[in-house]
Amino acid sequence: MATIKDIANKLGISVSTVSKGLNGANDISEQLRQTVLDTAVEMGYVPKQMRTKQCRKLCIFIENMNYETPDQFGYDIILGFKQAAYPANFEVTVMPVTPAFQMLEKYDTFMMKNGYVGAFLVGFALQDSWMDQLETTSIPTTLFDNYIRKNPNVSYIGTDSFEGIDAAIEHLASLGHKKIALLNGSANSMITEQRRQAYIDIMNTHALPIREEWMPYSYYVAAAAKDHVAGLLAHGVTAIVCGNDLLASGVLEECRALGYRVPEDISVIGFDDIPISAKLTPPLTTIRQERIELGKCGFYTLNSAINHVSVSRNLLRPQLIIRNSTACVRK
Repeated sequence: MATIKDIANKLGISVSTVSKGLNGANDISEQLRQTVLDTAVEMGYVPKQMRTKQCRKLCIFIENMNYETPDQFGYDIILGFKQAAYPANFEVTVMPVTPAFQMLEKYDTFMMKNGYVGAFLVGFALQDSWMDQLETTSIPTTLFDNYIRKNPNVSYIGTDSFEGIDAAIEHLASLGHKKIALLNGSANSMITEQRRQAYIDIMNTHALPIREEWMPYSYYVAAAAKDHVAGLLAHGVTAIVCGNDLLASGVLEECRALGYRVPEDISVIGFDDIPISAKLTPPLTTIRQERIELGKCGFYTLNSAINHVSVSRNLLRPQLIIRNSTACVRK
């Protein structure tokens, strides 16, 4: 393991200057401080406080996800993580981040200079700069709905998308639906691609027809439904499986605007079972993600990595919640 003296020798500066850089002293330049931190990470240096059990700081980094109120998707995930971390005497910081912030701050050096021993990353996109840096990080890290190959320090937790889509299509097939569409999330998302592939596999399993025009990419917001519903209906689909409940709520609204009745004319299924799902008109059939348990799973998986037990994937099982937005296909 590298020491402060090793870092000083490599950079050709004094041990005291290295110590100042590692501890955030304000009497050295920010450029030199960043150089010290980058070199420390490169050499595998671990600060003394991160080697002791007294350091119990974790950070939840969150991007592209609402989490402030109970009706928002991320709220229960954060709550579940905190509930699991509290008995283990961890201090948890929740920090919203942006792509611009990630361009300014390197992941490993940010973790080191703030004394975090591990992190849970929620809502990140594949193109985020930190995702590339996680391929080589030595910091215990758990990702929600993202996966890094071959790094034993990084794990992935989520809900089994294959089982969720399987439950949705099996339910619709049992009601006589054959022309089933998947209104998915945005492209270049791991979860979007997983659900698309699951849809293709399950439709094939049930010997149901597949059309490229029945699988449009969209966005996980209600307003995005307006761009797709009329086209799907024109292609003759009798059921639409949506990438999340917000998108499904937009489908319900757009169907009404176009004069279609749900579920008499068209069946609709969401994904997530956020609180609004049961309050929609009609109440939404959906695939439930147990978000409190997802948050707890995030902590347990991260804590395993902190204790040198490497986990690759940890997937929870979804549950089909049948309400009034699905019915037998019209004859």
